[in-house]
Amino acid sequence: MRKEFRTSAATEPERVAISKSTGIKVDWKDGHHSEYSLEYLRDECPCATCTGAHGTEPQRSSYGTPSPFQMYKPKLKMNSVEQVGRYAVRVYWNDGHNTGIYSFDHLREICTCEECRTARTASESGGRGSV
Repeated sequence: MRKEFRTSAATEPERVAISKSTGIKVDWKDGHHSEYSLEYLRDECPCATCTGAHGTEPQRSSYGTPSPFQMYKPKLKMNSVEQVGRYAVRVYWNDGHNTGIYSFDHLREICTCEECRTARTASESGGRGSV
């Protein structure tokens, strides 16, 4: 099942396509395109529990790291997705987690494309290239 949210504000995406079994695709107003797999989205959950914002150790899902000792792990999927205002989406995961609100700003910040990963690496290193 696919849902699409269309927005009009200049700071929001042009189009958001959601597939509960594969992830989220965003076409941004500036022409940029982003794709997020389910595992990546779950691991990048911005909620306070997952990020450690309560002063606790950040909690990450185990979907991104396979374990040779686990007999069965259900396939990760979105049970449902809802739009939050005009600025975000909330994902209800089949592992019971649902407190993460993925703002469009957050989604743009965690874009997985080569251009965005390179820009993040450059900013994290203070803009210095390798010598």
